[in-house]
Amino acid sequence: MADTPVSLLERLRLRPDPAAWQRLIDLYTPLIQNWLRRPGLQASDADDLVSGCACGRGSRAAELPARPAPAGLFAAGCERSPSIAFARTGASCEAGPSRPATVIFDRMLSQLEDPESQLSREWDRQHDQHVARRLLELLAGDFERATWEAFRLLVLEGRDTAQVAAQLGISPNAVRIAKSRVLARFRQEAAGLIDE
Repeated sequence: MADTPVSLLERLRLRPDPAAWQRLIDLYTPLIQNWLRRPGLQASDADDLVSGCACGRGSRAAELPARPAPAGLFAAGCERSPSIAFARTGASCEAGPSRPATVIFDRMLSQLEDPESQLSREWDRQHDQHVARRLLELLAGDFERATWEAFRLLVLEGRDTAQVAAQLGISPNAVRIAKSRVLARFRQEAAGLIDE
C-alpha cells in the first residue's frame, strides 16, 4: 500500500531530503529575492543572501514554522552559510554578499519576526498569493500535458467543461478528473504553507 500523501512541510519535518528542500527553495526563492530587493539591495547581493541561506538547508528542518515566513525559512539556514558568516564578521568573501547587504537582511528579518510590524503584515498579504501561483507553476511538470492543460483551461482560465473537452479532444469527465487530480495534489503540497 502506498504511503499516505503528506505536505511539503511534513516531508521536511519528518524526513528531510534534497528533493523536498529543493522544492521549498524553488517555491520561496523568487518571493524572498523580491523582498530583499525592496530596501535597495542590489540584485547580486539579494541573490547571494538567498543562495547562501539555501546552502544551509536541512540543518533545522524540525523547527520550520507552521506557516512559513522568510525569517523562519531562510534564517535557520543562514547561520551556517559561509558567505553570511563572512559578511557578518566584516571579512572579505568575493562569492558572498557585502556587509551592508547583510545588515539590511538582518534588519528585515527582525521586522518580519514581529507579527505586528508593518512589514510582517505586508508579507502576510502577499505570501499566499505568491505561494499558490508558484506552487502551481512547479506542479505543472508533475502531470501529463493533457491533464495539466485541462486543469489550466478549466480552473485558471475559467473556461466551460464542455469547451475544454472539445478543445482537447477528451471527454468532459476526463476534464473533471484532471481538475480533481491537480487540485488534490495542490492541496497536499500546500498544506501548512497557505491559509485555505
